Amino acid sequence: MADRVTVIGWDGSPLTAAARSALGAATLVAGAAHHLDLPEVPQTAERIRLGSLALAARRIAGHRGTAVVLADGDPGFFGVVRTLRAPEFGLEVEVVPAVSSVAAAFARAGMPWDDAQVVVAHRRTLRRAVNVCRAHAKVAVLTSPGAGPAELGLLLDGVHRTFVICEELGTEREQVTVVTSDKAADHTWRDPNVVIVIGGPVSVTDGGGWITGRDPGAGPRGWALPAETYGGGLGEGETDLLRAVQLARLGPRVGDLVWDIGSGSGAFAVEAARCGAAVIAVDRDPDACGRTAAAARRFGVQLQTVHGTAPHILENLPEPDVVRVGGGGATVVSAVADRRPQRIVAHAATRDAAELVGRDLSEHGYDVECALLQSVELDTRGWTEKERSVAFLLSGRLPDRSP
Repeated sequence: MADRVTVIGWDGSPLTAAARSALGAATLVAGAAHHLDLPEVPQTAERIRLGSLALAARRIAGHRGTAVVLADGDPGFFGVVRTLRAPEFGLEVEVVPAVSSVAAAFARAGMPWDDAQVVVAHRRTLRRAVNVCRAHAKVAVLTSPGAGPAELGLLLDGVHRTFVICEELGTEREQVTVVTSDKAADHTWRDPNVVIVIGGPVSVTDGGGWITGRDPGAGPRGWALPAETYGGGLGEGETDLLRAVQLARLGPRVGDLVWDIGSGSGAFAVEAARCGAAVIAVDRDPDACGRTAAAARRFGVQLQTVHGTAPHILENLPEPDVVRVGGGGATVVSAVADRRPQRIVAHAATRDAAELVGRDLSEHGYDVECALLQSVELDTRGWTEKERSVAFLLSGRLPDRSP
C-alpha cells in the first residue's frame, strides 16, 4: 500500500510550499494531462493519467512509495477525495486544498454564490441537473463530456436562461462567455468547464442568507394551503385535502420534473415547485395558465406553463418523473402512462370513472391504489357544516422504477 497519499488541489495559482514539498517526494503522481506537465512533477515519478478514479485508486493502493494526486479546484468538493477515502482502498489521505472551480467561476462572474444550487452533470445525471436549472434561479453546473453547455441548452428548450460558461479555469486558455441558453448549442465548448445558469427572480437578502441554496423557510409555512391563499376560486379537484394526499403520493423532490395536467389555479403546481422540483403546468384555458404563472410569482418559485389540450400537447414535453392528472380522465391518464413516469395521481368523481382509470393504470403495469376521500369543513362558531367534498383518489406506481 502507498506509504502516504497527498491530494493537491490546483486552481492555476503557484503551488504552495506544502504542495511543492509533497510533489518533490512523490514516487507516483496521478492527474490530468495538464497536471502531469507541471514542472514540479519529478521526472523519475511514475505517472498515471486520471480516467477511472476507481482504477487509479487501486493502482495507488498497490504502489510502494509516496503518491500524489493532482486535481482541479477543491478536491474535497465533488472531487477525488471521496473515492480515495473509500474503505475498500484502505488509503490514508492528506489534502492540500485550492479554490474550487465553482468559487472561481462565480468570482469571474463577479457574483455571490451562497444562494446557488450546485449540481454535477454527466450522462447519467444530465436530465436531473437540467431539472434543477428549471426549478432554481441560480445554479452552478459542473459539466463533463457529453453533458456540457450545449446539452444543457438543448434540454432547457422552452425555458429561458442565461449561461455564464467558464472554460479551462486557471489555465492560459481560460475564457468566460455569456450566452442565452438557446444559443449554447451553436458553439463548441472546451472541457473542463463550469456553467452558471441564471434565470427568473434572484432574491437579494439584506446581510446575506443563513443557508446555502434557496431558503427552505421562504413563503408561508405548511402545504396544501387553503383556497384563500391563492385568491380563492379553486376547482373541485384542488381541495386542500386532495392536494395534500396527491403531494404525499407523488413526493416531488429536487431533480424531479413534475407534470401538472389541468393546473387550474396553479395551487398544486406551486406547492410541487416549493418542494424544489421542476414543474410544467399544462392547461387548455389560457386564463388558468395566467393564474398559475401569477401564483408562481407570488410564491417566488420557478415553473413553466404550457397552454394546450392534453393528451396531444404532451407529446413534445420532456420526460416526467411524477405526474398529477387534474383533468382529462382515462384518456389523458393512458397517454401519461405511455411515458412511464415513476408515479401518477388522478382523481375521479364517481366509482365507475375511478375503476376505468385504475384499470388503465394496471394494464400499463402500475401498482394501483384507490381511496375515497371525504372532507367536511365546519364553522367552529356553531360547529355546523359549511362545505363537503368527496373524491376518489387514484395513485399508480411503477414497481420496476426507483421509488
